[in-house]
Amino acid sequence: MKKGTILSMEQALAMPSATLRFVHLGWRVIRIESAPTGPGLPGDPNRYVGGRVESDEDRRTYFVPPNVGKESIALNLKEPEAQALLRRLIKELDVDVFCCNTMPNRYQPLGIGYETLKQAKPDLIWAGISAMGPDYPDVPGYDPIIQAMAGVMDMTGMVDGPPTICGVPLVDLKAGDEAYANICLALAERAETGQGKEIHISMLQAMSSWLITMMHLLDYGFTPPEITRAGNSHRKFSPTGVYPTKDGFAYVAMGSDVQWTRFTETAAFGHCAKPDRATNEGRVADRPALDRDIAQGTATLTTAELGAMLGKVGIPNAPINTLPIVRDLPAIAAKLTRTVTPGGQAIRMQPKPVDLPGSAQNFAYPPRYGANTKAVLAEAGLASAEIERLAAAKIIHIPNV
Repeated sequence: MKKGTILSMEQALAMPSATLRFVHLGWRVIRIESAPTGPGLPGDPNRYVGGRVESDEDRRTYFVPPNVGKESIALNLKEPEAQALLRRLIKELDVDVFCCNTMPNRYQPLGIGYETLKQAKPDLIWAGISAMGPDYPDVPGYDPIIQAMAGVMDMTGMVDGPPTICGVPLVDLKAGDEAYANICLALAERAETGQGKEIHISMLQAMSSWLITMMHLLDYGFTPPEITRAGNSHRKFSPTGVYPTKDGFAYVAMGSDVQWTRFTETAAFGHCAKPDRATNEGRVADRPALDRDIAQGTATLTTAELGAMLGKVGIPNAPINTLPIVRDLPAIAAKLTRTVTPGGQAIRMQPKPVDLPGSAQNFAYPPRYGANTKAVLAEAGLASAEIERLAAAKIIHIPNV
């Protein structure tokens, strides 16, 4: 794929995670952040979330990983002159994709809607992420709110416990991946047709698309345990779950009767074999007693001993790793992405989702708020005097550093 340019009015995580995928491909991504117009911290609120990094106030730890390798400009899009400037940037920089993740009721007032921006570049690809799409323009959306709306929280947690959010921001990352995938599809289509495209991603719809194992059960007929919290157990297969060992815990899962037979032929788990447990249906029906019997066997072994024993007979299992252990796994450690703080500290970050031959693993530290405003506007053909005038009129923001 030809490397191009993305102009993205992004904040928080959903759209930044999408455009990060293009940074990984070697694309140029320019973030648009709001110029200061009143009280409050300027730009993306996520700049100020997490621990401070050296003396930086606006590049805290939560902000760093999704925004490496990008540029930042600050425009006051509440002003018509800034909106005209945005269209000029799209044209003069030959922008391939415009992105945003803001409520749809702001598209027209800010001059960022598809119909407006494609006037600057007819083959522009436009992608927006919002809570529920343009049919619900006034609805704000944060990851845990959509987890609640989409039923994900009702499905997460222990059986006798409260609804629980997932440990990673599933909704933000799912919406970001949908934006990335659909932009790639639109780019492929444009290569054939020469036409741009308007893409709307509803966080609620995207998350609900993952209800593939449950939604249909409402029409088939269901029992409550099939569609609500199941703790660490799989709702359809048994045994699956977390079991204690001498020195910790391990997850063990079996998806077939053949695996179950091999499991019960091991020295530690022969006592689990019973005629009514020969089938998955029987094991599901006897789950509480079965789990107790398995725990009796796992408790006699260390996690490593259990893994070695089950590995020999092809039973899927894994220790419950902490994040430091995950980072050092041989399968992950060599694939981590990296950046370097202004003070020279090397930072290891999450790997790319898939290996991209020839792509970089080291990325520039995220820019300070508005750091590239002056350079990008000059690239678009604005003279220094004009840039200074726009800054004085608070149409744009140029930082002092």
